[in-house]
Amino acid sequence: MIKTYKPKLDDLWFRQEMLHDEATMAYNKEWGGVIEFKEEDWADWYDYWIKSPEAQRYYRYLVNEDGAFIGEIAYHYDEDEAKYLLDVIIHAKYRHLGYGRLALALLCEQAKKNGIKTVYDNIAQTNPAIKMFLGQGFSEAYREAQCIYLKKEL
Repeated sequence: MIKTYKPKLDDLWFRQEMLHDEATMAYNKEWGGVIEFKEEDWADWYDYWIKSPEAQRYYRYLVNEDGAFIGEIAYHYDEDEAKYLLDVIIHAKYRHLGYGRLALALLCEQAKKNGIKTVYDNIAQTNPAIKMFLGQGFSEAYREAQCIYLKKEL
């Protein structure tokens, strides 16, 4: 079982570690792989995503039964796409244990509680997580050159 945790500013070391880990970010290969998340950027990022999300953003860490951070879940309203996009990242060392499925369910549940009716995720066509999303009630909305947009009515 996993639960969500609202990280403190000092906890962002975990996000930095995940985004810099090649195995964890392998799903992001189509868009550049690892992501730089410098400590000097943490405060602004925290203010935007966690401190004052204005109901258009949600961000939480995932904690396993041992109390370890195992990943993150988030959604945000994308103005360009005019839709809510999801984000689920499970640290590579915790993959293939069922956490992704549980994380996706928690995120959808929270989005629904916050009044969101439909969510999307854009996933690289080569990402094996597509199967997990389809198994959780998502359907293919459309495809673009590199990714598939999956959709779920909440």
